[in-house]
Amino acid sequence: MQRHMQVHSGDWFCRWVSILFIVLLVSNVWAQAPSGGALDLGKFPIIKNLPDPFLLNGGTRVATRADWMKRREEIKELLFQYQYGHMAPPPGNVKGSEISAQQVEGLGASERQILLSMGPAQKLTFRLILTVPSGDGPFPVIVKGDLCWGRVPSAILAAAIKRDYMVAEFDRTEVALDSADRAKGVYPLYPDQDWAALAAWAWGYQRVVDYLVAQKFVDGKRVIVTGHSRGGKAVLLAGALDERIALTAPNGSGCGGGGCYRIQGEKSEDIGAITARFPYWFHPRLASFVGHVDQLPFDQHYLKALVAPRSLFSTEALGDLWANPLGSGVSYLAAKEVFKFLGASSKVGIHYREGKHEQNAEDWNALLDFADCQLQGKPSGAAFDKLPFSNVPEAYSWKSPAP
Repeated sequence: MQRHMQVHSGDWFCRWVSILFIVLLVSNVWAQAPSGGALDLGKFPIIKNLPDPFLLNGGTRVATRADWMKRREEIKELLFQYQYGHMAPPPGNVKGSEISAQQVEGLGASERQILLSMGPAQKLTFRLILTVPSGDGPFPVIVKGDLCWGRVPSAILAAAIKRDYMVAEFDRTEVALDSADRAKGVYPLYPDQDWAALAAWAWGYQRVVDYLVAQKFVDGKRVIVTGHSRGGKAVLLAGALDERIALTAPNGSGCGGGGCYRIQGEKSEDIGAITARFPYWFHPRLASFVGHVDQLPFDQHYLKALVAPRSLFSTEALGDLWANPLGSGVSYLAAKEVFKFLGASSKVGIHYREGKHEQNAEDWNALLDFADCQLQGKPSGAAFDKLPFSNVPEAYSWKSPAP
C-alpha cells in the first residue's frame, strides 16, 4: 500500500536549511586539513566480492614474503588515502610523570597514575592508569583506551591480575575529541596531517606503547591492545600499523572496524549510516563511496591482514546486529588467508557470545584465554575459529598463494 505524506513548504525550507548547515559545518571542519580533492569514481573498478589482498597495484599477484611486504605498504597507503587520513609520525619524546601510586586492597596489585606528555613542546598530555600485579615483572600488558566510558570493572581487573597481566587504561578522547572539533587535542599540534579521529586515537595507543615498552616492569614483547566499539575500530588500526603490538583485540568494532563494508548482516550499520553520523571518524574521501561500496578499493579484511603474522583476536556479540557480527566473521575468514600465507593460521581467532553491544566478562575471559595461548604458550581447551552461522555467504573466490 502506498503511503502519502503532505509536506508544507515551510517544512522543506527548514529541512534544506538544516542540510546546508551540516554541509557547511563539515566543510569548515575539514578546511583545517588537506582534503586531497574530490574523487572521480569512474577510475575505480567495480569489485562485487571482497577484493584480493594479494593483488599488487601493478596487476601481478604476491608470490613471496618479499612481495607481501611490498603489498603491505600498498594496502597501508590505500587505507590512509581513502579511510583514515595520514597519521603524524612518532614524536620521539613521550615522557611519563607519576602522579600517584597506591596498593589496591584485596587485588594483589598496585595502581599508578601517570601523566604522559609528548609532541611539539610537550603540549599534548593525557593520563594513564596502570594496574600492576605484585612483584617485579616484567608483566605482559593489556592497553585499553576507553577510559572515557569509565574504568575497567574491578572483577575484570582481578581476572587479569590473577593471570599476571597488568592493565593500562587511558582516555582516547584526551588525544582527540569524539566530535568534529579539531581545535583541541592533537590536531592543532600537527596541522599538516589529514588524519581523522580513528587515526588520531590509534596514534594515541601507539604513544602509550612508546611509554610502556621503556619500563622495566613491562614485558615489551607481550603488549596487547583492546577497545570496544569505536575504541575497537581504533585498536584495529593501531595494531595493524604498530609491529610492537603482539596481540590486537577489537571488541564489537563493526563498520569501519572488524566488519565488512560489502557484506552486511541483518540490521547492520553500513558505510552510509556511519559516515553520516560520524563523518569526523574518517577522512572525507570515504563518504564518496556511499552508494558505490563495490568500488571501494579495499574492505576491512585488508586492515586485519596487516596485523599478520602477529596475533589478532576479535570478540563479537550475536545480538549486536548493528555491529555486523556476520560481516566480522566473513572478514575474519578472508584475513585468515593472509595469516595462512605467512604461516600464522593459528594466530588469528574470533569468539562469539550471546548478548548485546558491550565488552563484558565473557569477552575479557576469551581474550585472556587467547592471550595465554598465543603469548604464554599455555594450552586452552577453547575453540577460537568457530563461526555460529549456518550460511556464511561466499564473499570471495581467491585463495592464499601456494607456498
